[in-house]
Amino acid sequence: MEIKEAITKAKNKEQIAFNFLLDTFWNDVYSFQLNRTHNENDAEDITIQTFSKAFDKIDTYKQEYKFKTWLITISKNIHIDLVRKQKKTINNTSKDNDDNYLEIIDDSPTPEDKIITEQNLAKLLRDIKKLKPHYQEVINLRYFQELSYKEISEELKEPINNVKVKLLRAKKLLAEIITKS
Repeated sequence: MEIKEAITKAKNKEQIAFNFLLDTFWNDVYSFQLNRTHNENDAEDITIQTFSKAFDKIDTYKQEYKFKTWLITISKNIHIDLVRKQKKTINNTSKDNDDNYLEIIDDSPTPEDKIITEQNLAKLLRDIKKLKPHYQEVINLRYFQELSYKEISEELKEPINNVKVKLLRAKKLLAEIITKS
């Protein structure tokens, strides 16, 4: 399958095209992020977010640009947004210019937040049960058992890229269920 053909099929929501594009460009986007973040977990998370966003917005892709460049641009913007979000959690509390004191904003949950979180978790678990069993399993392994993609791949006896795509699809389906309820 050629890239242009895969993009056309992806715009028609054909899963095999998404898999082909993910396999073809995963290393490019991941390497780009690894050079930026110097952290394998962050690079992997941003790469997954990149493909998720790209596949959601595939209809906006214009053929006059290289697909790889489009993906890298999405990836770069996701990273910039994350860095901005991290900077917002640190305040400079220095009174004078000689001494700089940094205060980390306390994001620990209040008792009310904990109750809300528990209620939301119960609702989330009910929503997860509405997914097909293989999607439930991959979400459980990743987010509740906190397994790495490699460990999930070994557990399910599937290639890592299949696990990533399945998890991506499970999260999209779960998001649809959540927004409907």
